Amino acid sequence: MLDGVLSTLARQEPAENGCWSCLVVDNNCTDDTQDVVRRHMIAGAIPGLRSVREPEQGLTPARLRGVRSSTAQWTAFVDDDCFLRSDWIAQAMAFADSHPRVGAFGGRVVLEWEVEPPRYVRAYGYSFAEQDHGAAQRQVAFLAGAGLVVSRSALSACGWIDAPLLADRVGRSLVSGGDVEIVLRIGGVGYELWYVPECELRHRLPARRMSPRYLRDINRSLGISQALADALVFEGSVLQWFGGAASKAAKQLLGLVRLTLDAVRRSRPLVDSSIQASFTLGQLQGIWRILRMSPSRRQELMGLAHRRSHREGSRPEEVA
Repeated sequence: MLDGVLSTLARQEPAENGCWSCLVVDNNCTDDTQDVVRRHMIAGAIPGLRSVREPEQGLTPARLRGVRSSTAQWTAFVDDDCFLRSDWIAQAMAFADSHPRVGAFGGRVVLEWEVEPPRYVRAYGYSFAEQDHGAAQRQVAFLAGAGLVVSRSALSACGWIDAPLLADRVGRSLVSGGDVEIVLRIGGVGYELWYVPECELRHRLPARRMSPRYLRDINRSLGISQALADALVFEGSVLQWFGGAASKAAKQLLGLVRLTLDAVRRSRPLVDSSIQASFTLGQLQGIWRILRMSPSRRQELMGLAHRRSHREGSRPEEVA
């Protein structure tokens, strides 16, 4: 799908102010990625198009390579299944220029299904980074990773550029956490997070990602991510954190029991129960993962989102 994504970039409307470029991170790709990039470089429609390789597998190393291999003060993370609206970059640059205190922003993420999904799948849009907070720009508490735009100043101030802590999507593994870490750390050190609906993209979803098994797997991963996120923003002792995490998991389990009993009573399929059970299982796995960490690593994780780096960046101006 990379060719299609780059084609949307080639058709972007001109921005009134500033400039932009495109960097493709080849994370051990075994397909025709390099051929696709070369064709678009020859066509010359995408400003500053180039490619770099990142040998360490995973979304977090790939994003880090992209940031470290560029100098722009704004970076947009666009995966190869995300298709930008023709004015996406112009809208993003206009917003960044008029909101210097913002550390990160993202737009409307519309799900585009390869085939019509079963009805129950649409209830789990969050599993596919669906994002829609309405028609107006607004400050928010969290942002999805699809089309996330971050300022270098914010990434530097929160310490992510120097020391990202959580892995995200390594190979076929669905374990996530990298998006969560970036957003929470930027917000945790005082930068604003904003939703900008004008920056609209379509997240294309193949049929294989609509099965109950996939939804169970992704929700278990999201449950792990939730446990790690709770630790990132928690300010207190490990014992206090564990008490709160255990209480939260217990409430999830109670709700799951009620949902299952209601489904049995009404003779409904148990697919929703199984998906939500997977999320709760993920939370418990995340809690156990944190408990098994070395004391020093656990201490590093707890409250990390609120700790500011000694480095400070410059005022954002350019998008990469």
